[in-house]
Amino acid sequence: MTTGIVQLISTPIGNLGDISFRAVECIKSADVIACEDTRHSSRLLRHLQIERKELVALHEHNETQRAGALVERAAQGERIVFLSDAGTPTISDPGYRLVNACVEASVRIEVIPGASAVITALAGSGMPTDAFYFGGFLPVKSGRKMAQIEQAISRIETSIFFESPHRILKTLSVLADLAPERRLCVARELTKKFETYHRGTAHDLLEEFSGKMVKGEITLLIQGAGKGKRK
Repeated sequence: MTTGIVQLISTPIGNLGDISFRAVECIKSADVIACEDTRHSSRLLRHLQIERKELVALHEHNETQRAGALVERAAQGERIVFLSDAGTPTISDPGYRLVNACVEASVRIEVIPGASAVITALAGSGMPTDAFYFGGFLPVKSGRKMAQIEQAISRIETSIFFESPHRILKTLSVLADLAPERRLCVARELTKKFETYHRGTAHDLLEEFSGKMVKGEITLLIQGAGKGKRK
């Protein structure tokens, strides 16, 4: 087993104060930092007052090609850190191929937990939390989006999706047509200055958002068809 390591580090989803002490220490100790966007991660490093490190871009378009080289460096004893732009790596973000390359090469992997929009939104939604389904970003194409929403409406558990502010009104319209009394939560700009939770039926939220310019990152929660929390 190599003495090197690849560490997946969760970064703040908005409020930079949410980074953990452990995450900061790992970043300081890294030999190289792989990140989705080197400019974005550079700003985080400056905020943390961490001296410049070697930064390597690792995103969805080059992860397959670059994962092998990073794992090889870890196999030679280096400490490799991977930062997503926000939240936990691999959760609707790059990192899956890097983890698998580590597994295949018997390189140690360590996950440094932290912020996740999925869990943050669920905790603040007021919906059942004993079981839930996370579907990532809702499809852009109408047919596929409709299919996902229909499945969410029939699902027993709470369903959670990411959605674009430019498409949320259309999504709420579909939900209001299919299940106007189904309870929803639109969690917007989580942990940031203008964080808001909008809770209500699909019909009510469609009325609330109609005619408005919606901005910011959105997490959409759809209450399941089950009656309350399971015992």
